[in-house]
Amino acid sequence: MHIVLITPEAAPFSRTGALGVFAGALPPELAGLGHQVRVLSPFYRTARSIEPAPAKVAGGTVPVGTETVEWTLYRSPLNPGGAEYYLIGNDYFFDRPGLYGDARGDYSDNCSRFIFFCRAALAAVQTLGARVDVFHTDDWQTGLVPAFLKCSLYSNPLFADSASVFTVHRISAQGLFWHWDWPLLNLPWKHYNWKEMEYHGKISFLKSGLVYADVLNTVSPTYARELQTPEHGAGLEGVLSERVADLHGIVQGLDALEWDPAADPRLPALYSPRDLSGKAKCKAALLKRLEWPNEAKTPVAAFLGAFNPPSGADLLLEALELLLRRPVRLVVHGTGGEQYQSPLQRTSNLHPDRLAVRFGEDEDLTRLILAGGDLLLKPSLHEPCGVMQLKALRYGMLPLVRRTGGLADTVVDATPEALASGAATGFVFTEPSAAALLTALDGALKLCAEAPKTWQALRRQAMRQDWSWARCARGYVELYERARERAAGRASGMS
Repeated sequence: MHIVLITPEAAPFSRTGALGVFAGALPPELAGLGHQVRVLSPFYRTARSIEPAPAKVAGGTVPVGTETVEWTLYRSPLNPGGAEYYLIGNDYFFDRPGLYGDARGDYSDNCSRFIFFCRAALAAVQTLGARVDVFHTDDWQTGLVPAFLKCSLYSNPLFADSASVFTVHRISAQGLFWHWDWPLLNLPWKHYNWKEMEYHGKISFLKSGLVYADVLNTVSPTYARELQTPEHGAGLEGVLSERVADLHGIVQGLDALEWDPAADPRLPALYSPRDLSGKAKCKAALLKRLEWPNEAKTPVAAFLGAFNPPSGADLLLEALELLLRRPVRLVVHGTGGEQYQSPLQRTSNLHPDRLAVRFGEDEDLTRLILAGGDLLLKPSLHEPCGVMQLKALRYGMLPLVRRTGGLADTVVDATPEALASGAATGFVFTEPSAAALLTALDGALKLCAEAPKTWQALRRQAMRQDWSWARCARGYVELYERARERAAGRASGMS
């Protein structure tokens, strides 16, 4: 297949979060499966420092309302796995400090910027000249690509049979702009209606992708189901429910080479599912760094990442005093507001032998915690996919998670049945409460204390899970085939 990924960010050229990682990691794996893969992303200021520098290969103009705007196409010499990376240049739109905004907020012309990007990316594909089997677009910034394909480029022979896949990473960011911007799209007003691109009197770029793409997906199967509910759908649950037959979920991948306790140079000792002896040495190093006694039998639990309501930080604070009465030590490492840092630090000062807090970002410490720790606490209220639990599984740190989003899809609860069958990989609770968190923790601590051999078998099973980008890529190939079938049916008048 010829796959074109049009994305608002792609590592290493640009990245604000998981989307940039996704667009940097998935294409090489797709190319490794034998597909022709091209990635098109804006030539932001952040990309200008990447060496070797990209070379100009083409240029042209596209309309944005009544304006004719120039674009320049650059090709990067970096082609990991055989994937080709192209950058769409326009200094006025993209030579700025931030990708979507600055310290004052979102850029006021984001509507024009991403209309331009979507049109310029499609124009660049036409200039490159190869028929496209599948366009893969991501989030609101590229939601217009499926719309342009179906509303204005359907007669172009390069695109007539092209399928489109639209991935939602963040449903809360919808690309909403006032209706007076509609002429900038150069589309007939008939498409501005509640069934297509209108959303409560505004233009919704995200809704456009949801309506026009052949196949929709998001970053985990459970999150795909959650998006169809008022609690998680951000007002678009109706649109998603109408397209439930076309909506899929694929768990995001993890770099299996970068996150490998058998080869991680930042660890004091290496280990694998076959030989876990190095993990004990990592735990000793972690206890020393946290200035705790070297008591290997006392489990170490950790809360890693952002302290905010979606991450379950409020549940952790509510449970904290009772948690510290259990036979467990807790380390909290990450970033968050003063409303979380102050009570955590105060409690740590009262119980320095039970609770350690380390604020900020420190990847070396994160890796040491994953390698030396026993339990990862992720009581998330909302988690589309989650990556930290994948890292914990890889490092044999058993995740204790709430049943939501990608956490529900990647951690198998250690029920008696799951333990007996060898399927269990961690601990799962459902109710979003401190009591449910503590109950799950009690079950985990009991298993650790009373059945150490079962605990070690559970740890090995967790480490053997395949959540690599290679697995993820195979899932996307299946999704692209579904999209092509749907596009073929549309072309023949059957859909």
